Amino acid sequence: MFILLSTKIIDVYVPMNEFLEKTYYNNTVQDYLIVIGGILVALSIMRLFKGIVITRLKKWAASTANHVDDYVITTIDKFIIPAVYAWIVYFGLSYLTLHPRVQDILSVAITVMVTFLVIRFVSSTILQLLRHYVRRQENGEEKVKQLGGVILIINVFIWVMGLLFFFDNMGYDITAVIAGLGIGGIAIALAAQNILGDLFNYFVIFFDRPFEVGDFLIIDDKLGVVEYIGIKTTRIKSLSGEQLVFSNSDLTGSRIHNYKRMQRRRVLFNIGVTYQTSYENLKRIPGVLKSAVEDQENVEFDRAHFKAYGNSSLDFEIVYYVLSSDYNIYMDIQQAINFRIFEEFKKMDVEIAYPTRTLYLMNGDGEKMTGDEAMNWSAQNRNQ
Repeated sequence: MFILLSTKIIDVYVPMNEFLEKTYYNNTVQDYLIVIGGILVALSIMRLFKGIVITRLKKWAASTANHVDDYVITTIDKFIIPAVYAWIVYFGLSYLTLHPRVQDILSVAITVMVTFLVIRFVSSTILQLLRHYVRRQENGEEKVKQLGGVILIINVFIWVMGLLFFFDNMGYDITAVIAGLGIGGIAIALAAQNILGDLFNYFVIFFDRPFEVGDFLIIDDKLGVVEYIGIKTTRIKSLSGEQLVFSNSDLTGSRIHNYKRMQRRRVLFNIGVTYQTSYENLKRIPGVLKSAVEDQENVEFDRAHFKAYGNSSLDFEIVYYVLSSDYNIYMDIQQAINFRIFEEFKKMDVEIAYPTRTLYLMNGDGEKMTGDEAMNWSAQNRNQ
C-alpha cells in the first residue's frame, strides 16, 4: 500500500515539475510564480505596516501641538510608501529575464514614477514651509488664503525643473533645450514687459504687504475695499458699488492711503462765533469745547484754541483723536460733539457765525449813520 501511494505521488509530482519547468518568454513558470509571490508578500507587509504603524503615528501626531510631526508622517504616507510600492514591483520584475525593450520600458516607468513623487515631495515641502512662514505673520490665516498666485508660480517652476532633470536622466541632451528656453525667455520678456512687471509687483505686494484683502484704500481720487489680489491685477470694490480693477504695477507706483492700518484717527475742525460775543463768553468757549469732546467715549482730547480773527467770525480750532479706525464711529462722535456745542452755545447766548457783511455810511460831516438814519439823510438830500 505504501508503495502504491508513493507511486501516485510521483505520478503527480512529475507533471507538476514539468509544468514548473516550462519556459515562456525566457522565464520558467516557477520564476513567474516566485516573482508574483514575492511581490504579493512584500506588498502585504507594506500594507500591514501602513495599516498599523502609520495609523498609530497619525493618531500620536494629532495629539501633539507641533505640526512638523504631522507633516513628516503625511509625507511618508503620501510619497515614501508609494515609492516603496513602485520599487517592490520593479525589483520583483527585475528578477525575470526580460526582453531589452521590456526592460527599457520598465526602467522608464519606474523613473517616471519616482520623478513624479520627488517633484510632488519637493513642491509640497516648499509650499508647506511657505505656509508656515506666512502663518507666523499678523493675520496669517487670511494671508494663507492669498497664496494662490505664488503657489501656481512655484509649482510651474518646480515641474519645469523636474522635467528637465527627468529628460537629463533619460539620456537626452538638455543643453540645447535650456539654451532655447533662455532665448525664448528673452523674447517673451521683451514681448510681455507689462505682464512680467505686474507679476513681479505681485510678489512685492505679497511679501512687502502694503495692503491686504479687506483693507480700505484711497488711490488718488479712487477709494474702496480690496477684494482680490491677483497675479496681474488687484480688484477693489468702491463705496458706490462698482468694481475697480488696477494693474499691480499701477498700485505699487501710486501713493496709497491705507486706512485699515490706522489705529486712531486725528480730527481737526473749526467753529466760528460772531464778533458780538462778549469777552467773558469768548474766554469760556475753549473750556466748553474741551468738555464737549471729553464727554464722548473712545476719544482723546488734544487742544482747543481761539485761533484767529476771521472775516466775519472769531475762529476756534479743536483737535482730538478717535481711538478707532471705523469711519462710522468717527462720524457718530463728531455728530454728538456738534449737538453738544450747539446746546452749550445756546445756553451762553453765543451765536455761531455765518458769512455777513456790514455797510457803514457817513453823512457830510463825517459821522457814521445807522441804516434808518442813512435812509432819512438820503431822502432829504433828494428833496433838496
